[in-house]
Amino acid sequence: MKKIVAISIVAISAVINDDANACTGITMKSTDNSVVVARTVDWSGSEMNNMYVVVPRGHTEESLLPDGSRGGAKFTAKYGFVGLGMQQPEFIVDGTNEAGLSAALFYFPDYGKYQPYSPAAKAKSLADFQVVSWILSQFSTIAEVKEAIDSVDIINIDPTASTVHWRITEPSGHQVVLEIVDGIPHFYENPLGVIANAPGLLWHLTNLNNYINIRSGTTDPVKFGPITLRSLSHGTGMLGLPGDFSSPSRFVRMAFFKNSAIPQNTGFDTAMQSFHLLNNVDVPFGTAYKTGTAKFDMPAATQWTIATDISNKIIYYHTMYNRTIRRIDMNKIDFDEVSFQYHPLDATPQEMIFDATIKQ
Repeated sequence: MKKIVAISIVAISAVINDDANACTGITMKSTDNSVVVARTVDWSGSEMNNMYVVVPRGHTEESLLPDGSRGGAKFTAKYGFVGLGMQQPEFIVDGTNEAGLSAALFYFPDYGKYQPYSPAAKAKSLADFQVVSWILSQFSTIAEVKEAIDSVDIINIDPTASTVHWRITEPSGHQVVLEIVDGIPHFYENPLGVIANAPGLLWHLTNLNNYINIRSGTTDPVKFGPITLRSLSHGTGMLGLPGDFSSPSRFVRMAFFKNSAIPQNTGFDTAMQSFHLLNNVDVPFGTAYKTGTAKFDMPAATQWTIATDISNKIIYYHTMYNRTIRRIDMNKIDFDEVSFQYHPLDATPQEMIFDATIKQ
């Protein structure tokens, strides 16, 4: 087992040290007050072993340590949960528990810094890629997470790897972003419901002021000396909206698309709307590397996209190989009786194609 863990640590380190990571998240609310958290998961360094994981109440997990062994913080699930992750089942990237609490990690290079790992404190050391599992298995509210955060030391699995930050959301829509800077955890309120990567959330919110002129709709004609200028097409109110795949640009783009989105009636409708909005940050694989330098060939750098109706506890996802949306209804899971299990996101990594009906 230790050898398998060590291999996974190498793979995870390659991912979180890869500059071509571009995860983006949004949170939406329907008119019936259902809350949907959605996001892309982007890695271009390699195809990851992507999976969904079902964790029952009573399941015990132990944190991995930088030497590849287990022996860090140990926790037993008070709440059952379902999450999507990669490489091995402990590494949950995005999930929701039976209380409706959602947690997700996002790449956060250069601006975060954890406490250095100390062997003397290994019993309270928690690997950053296992924080989502810890939150979902132990807590039902953000307040409980805040109260418990000092009981663990969040560490890198690989001390040379970059950091991540976390989005935590309650069924009411209350959301915070957890960022660890200089070893100190900070919880920031996120009323906008948008998250990307570095810099920190507060920087992204301030940066939106640079786009104060952007709005939905079409710009009215204006007099320009002796002539009148008119829009060449609809949608010119958003001229100047950044279209590249950098973290600041993706944050700005999704903030304005979310703000202009028409509220939907139900959680299902809102989840489907979220997929459409996130198509605008779906990263084409060819943009991740300079021409001719890509080491892999995948359909997209966006390996999977998830939208979870946390109010009704239903998870929807699709992948780079199969855009057909799949559903996990947590209401059908008995978390006292279900076994711990994990399955690949794609049973068969290819698109499902259906023939259109043609009448003779």
